Amino acid sequence: MQSHQTDTVNHIVKPLILNDKEVRTLLPQLDIQFLMKSLFQALGQNSAVQPPQTVALFPDNKGDYITYLGVMAKEGVFGAKLSPYLVTDEQPIITAWTNLMSMQTGLPLLWCDAGQLTVERTAGTTALAINHLAPKNSRHLALIGVGSVGLAHLKHAIGLREWQTITLYAPELDNDIELQAELKALDSRIHIPGSVACCVENADVIMLCTSSAHPVISLDDIKQSALITSISTNAVNAHEVPPALLSHADVFCDYKQTTPASAGEMCLAAAEHDWDKSQIMGDLVDLEAGTCPLPNYDKPVFFRSIGLGLEDVAMAYGIWQLANKEQ
Repeated sequence: MQSHQTDTVNHIVKPLILNDKEVRTLLPQLDIQFLMKSLFQALGQNSAVQPPQTVALFPDNKGDYITYLGVMAKEGVFGAKLSPYLVTDEQPIITAWTNLMSMQTGLPLLWCDAGQLTVERTAGTTALAINHLAPKNSRHLALIGVGSVGLAHLKHAIGLREWQTITLYAPELDNDIELQAELKALDSRIHIPGSVACCVENADVIMLCTSSAHPVISLDDIKQSALITSISTNAVNAHEVPPALLSHADVFCDYKQTTPASAGEMCLAAAEHDWDKSQIMGDLVDLEAGTCPLPNYDKPVFFRSIGLGLEDVAMAYGIWQLANKEQ
C-alpha cells in the first residue's frame, strides 16, 4: 500500500528533541493523574483514538519492537512510541522514544526519550485503577518489585488510601541491608518481609511491578477480596499472575478493545482455561464514565494494564507544552 502523498514543504521543520535528562527536568511539573484521567474520558467521548499496539519481530530471534499509537483530537496531536526489546549476550536492552505530530500541519513537534515517561504513565494508570477499584477502607498495600517502575507505583499509590501497612518484596532485597534501609526510610509504614507469601498475605491491594515473564504470586497466598494490579513486561506471553486466576476473579483492564489480544495471562487463560474476554467487567473508560459495575469483593479483583499509545502521546504532549513554555 502506498503512503499518503505529502505536500511540498519549503522550509526545514525541526522538531524539538529531548533526551532523558531534559525530560526528567520537566517531569515534576506534569500532572500525570490529570492526563491519565483526561485521556480515558476522551476515549469514552470519542474524541481520542486508541489503535491496537503492534509487535514487529526481529530476524533470528534478536528481539522485537512494540509500536504504541494514539490520536488526541481535542489537543490536535497524534503520535507513536517505539519500544524495542533487543536480545544481547547479557541483559536485554529496552529503550523507548515517542514521536509527537501535529494534526493541523502533519509535521513533527517532538521526539523525546520515553523511558521515564513510560514509568510514570504506567504508575499513573495503575493509580487511577486503584482509586476506582480498591475499597475505601483498604488499609494494607503490598508491592512486588522495587525497581524504578515499582517505586513510581508506590509514589502514585501512597496517598490513595489511609494505608496502615505497606509491605515490599523483591528477591534483590534478601541480602541487601542497605537497600532495605533506604526503602524503609521512605515511609514509616513500610515493612520488608522475607517472602512473597508474607508480603501479600494480608494485603487489600497488591501491585505487581516486575519484569518476570512468569507468575510471581500464588492464588493460595492472597486474600479472597484482594485487588491485584499487573503490568508485566514485553516478553512474549509474559504474565505476573497464574492465567487460571482470571476464571476466579473479577477482571478489569486499561482498555478492553486492545488489552486482551496482548496481555499474556489473558491469551493463556483463553487458550488453556476456557476464559473469554467477554468476562472482563470493565476498563478505565467504563470506570471513568461510571458505566460498569464495581466488584463486590467476594472474589479477587484483577486489573491488567498493557500500556496504551494514548498514554504515551498524552505524556509527550504534556512535556512538549512545558518545554515550549520554557523556551
